[in-house]
Amino acid sequence: MATYYHRAVKDINDNGFLSAVTIITIALSILIVSAFALFFTNANNVMNYWEKGIKIMAYLKPGISQKNFPDIKLKIQEIYGIQDVNFISKEEAFERLKEQMKRQSSILMDLNENPLPDAFEISMIESSQSCEKVEEIATKIESLPSIEDVEYGRKWLERFTNIFDLFRLAGYAMGGILFMAAVFIVANTIRLVIYTRREEIKIMRLVGASEKFIRVPFYIESIIQGILGGIIGIAALFIIFKLISSNVEHGFKYELLNIKFLSPEFYCGIVLCSMFVGWLGCYISLKQFLKA
Repeated sequence: MATYYHRAVKDINDNGFLSAVTIITIALSILIVSAFALFFTNANNVMNYWEKGIKIMAYLKPGISQKNFPDIKLKIQEIYGIQDVNFISKEEAFERLKEQMKRQSSILMDLNENPLPDAFEISMIESSQSCEKVEEIATKIESLPSIEDVEYGRKWLERFTNIFDLFRLAGYAMGGILFMAAVFIVANTIRLVIYTRREEIKIMRLVGASEKFIRVPFYIESIIQGILGGIIGIAALFIIFKLISSNVEHGFKYELLNIKFLSPEFYCGIVLCSMFVGWLGCYISLKQFLKA
């Protein structure tokens, strides 16, 4: 086995340019695919964070008597999936609005009366915080006779989800294209290496060398290239991640954008995939050459 490794390393050194092209190709492929995976992971974490913070605002119809508020609250609490219901009077809501619009307080000064309705702020249990469950609960609340309108940022959340799904499909397509491109580059690189050593391979066959003796060094060479390409790709992504995340977290609340790098298990899997890309490219090339 040591002989195989020695021959593989010697081939990499003797064909430095071709090996460098292969390693860089694999590294770029790994970098792009891993970047998509990193985006999906963090975008999914942000969506989960937002979903946990979603609260339904149920606005009461004007003219509802205060004595009916406890009954309305009880009816809302009876709906499965609701954890807590808090009444917010229109006076309290107006004070919150003024607090949020300190710099534009002049807009509210000319109002003759409070335009805001009384409302209930509703939070859901953990199992009911998905978009589908929230919409189902909101529909039930809206069907109550005393409720005029229900709001929970549905349109905004749906748009973000649609964009996220679009990026996911693009990531899958890009990953497939880059996988095939990397295999093609590795296969052609190995084919060129084999071509430069075709006379040596013919002589080995003539003296009775086994197929294993011929193939194994090439497999080891391509796997080494895959490992190096995977490590370089992950290292480049980590450097870019550190540069971007440090700037992003300074500009936003840490809880909202707690950006995380890929897990150790994931980038170990990425390196294994890059090894497989190297091996597959070599297998295709050797199969075609040795058959010929």
